[in-house]
Amino acid sequence: MIDFEDRRSFEINVQAKDGLGLTSYAKVIIDVTDINDNAPVIYLKSLTNPIPENVSPGTEVGIINVQDRDSENNRQVRCSIQQNVPFKLVPSIKNYYSLVTTGQLDRELVSDYNITITATDEGSPPLSSSKTVQLSVADINDNPPVFEEQSYSAYVTENNKPGSTLCSVSARDPDWRQNGTVIYSLLPGEVNGAPVSSYLSVNGDTGVIHAVRSFDYEQFRSFKVHVMARDNGSPPLSSNVTVSVFISDVNDNSPRILYPGPEGNLFMTELVPKAAHGGSLVSKVIAVDADSGQNAWLSYHIVKSSDPGLFSIGLHSGEIRTQRDISESDSMKQNLIVSVKDNGQPSLSATCSMYLLISDNLAEVPELKDISYDEKNSKLTSYLIIALVSVSTFFLTFIIIILGVRFCRRRKPRLLFDGAVAIPSAYLPPNYADVDGTGTLRSTYNYDAYLTTGSRTSDFKFVTSYNDNTLPADQTLRKSPSDFNPLCFPFS
Repeated sequence: MIDFEDRRSFEINVQAKDGLGLTSYAKVIIDVTDINDNAPVIYLKSLTNPIPENVSPGTEVGIINVQDRDSENNRQVRCSIQQNVPFKLVPSIKNYYSLVTTGQLDRELVSDYNITITATDEGSPPLSSSKTVQLSVADINDNPPVFEEQSYSAYVTENNKPGSTLCSVSARDPDWRQNGTVIYSLLPGEVNGAPVSSYLSVNGDTGVIHAVRSFDYEQFRSFKVHVMARDNGSPPLSSNVTVSVFISDVNDNSPRILYPGPEGNLFMTELVPKAAHGGSLVSKVIAVDADSGQNAWLSYHIVKSSDPGLFSIGLHSGEIRTQRDISESDSMKQNLIVSVKDNGQPSLSATCSMYLLISDNLAEVPELKDISYDEKNSKLTSYLIIALVSVSTFFLTFIIIILGVRFCRRRKPRLLFDGAVAIPSAYLPPNYADVDGTGTLRSTYNYDAYLTTGSRTSDFKFVTSYNDNTLPADQTLRKSPSDFNPLCFPFS
């Protein structure tokens, strides 16, 4: 088997000899002509795998070498790849090609590429070969989480239990692994002046939203919060969505009667003229309900009446009217008990009393004047009691102060002196003196007050007289107790 690729020529030595034995020699050179019997061979010299998805177009990712053992035109090779991949082959040096990108890669669209490289020679017929190169695209965090809906709505009835589930949000991140892991959280904000976290909470892994507190429809009927979905990429990417929470009303408020006033107020009385005809408007019961919708639809009913056939009330208006003409036989005082019911399930109600007087003026109603008089007397009695208590308290306080002062004065000498030693307390002016000697007192007397600790009484001791001419009136007489015989007079 002759193979041009193994040996391109052969030399043959030929000897010719005749019958006489004469010989001749010659060299025969045989050249082998090449035919296109070898297909090109593709060699992958280098390859970057995986390649980041954010590489710019024109980036070299591999080097290809093509060899063909044939000669001349048979070894001329053309390389190509399929048209549906963002890659191309760029010739560099002889039989070498660079594999470069032609566009932006996106791992979320195509994560792997199988690139088929085909090499074809120029032989006749041409021969070709192919080689498949596998390329993977590495993920980068280039996609934020995307919520499945543009906004979410949650509906909850008031008086709900804390911790109840309202709704759930869901976001997808097409990135891979941690770049595609989504974590949910509530964005900071306020609802009616309170942090949003005091109203709602969201599960960071599942996106389920729970109520933190019980809602009251009468306080607020709806509010909005913002939920953020964030991935774990570096740097992390996020997106937000609005969640609207709507609170549904339940019938939890009884009707509140505005008119007439609280039950038992006898002065909330309506006068009905004696000449009133059937259908005349007498009064009106006014009530409101804090609920909404059918829970606030009110109906009025008379549940008790002094004269059941005399008055009626509008079912929805609350207007009290006479059903017939007023007659002389009708009682002057009429009492109605009105019930106000809402249309909720179950229905709630409130009652009030309506006092009606069939009279043209209040002067004809002595009972009403007595009631007013009793009321005034009751107030006057209260004022008198308060005044009496105040005066008695003041009087008792004054008596206690006086007794305390007297007690302190009596106890003071006992605290200052010990035993029965007589100490002159003070010099008293001789008011009882007859200077001229013409009066009943012939001499001026000096007296001292002696206090003892053993007795609760004090004694006045009058000292013997002395001559007014020998001792000036402004000097004090000094004598020992043995010089005179005192006369003692007790005093309190």
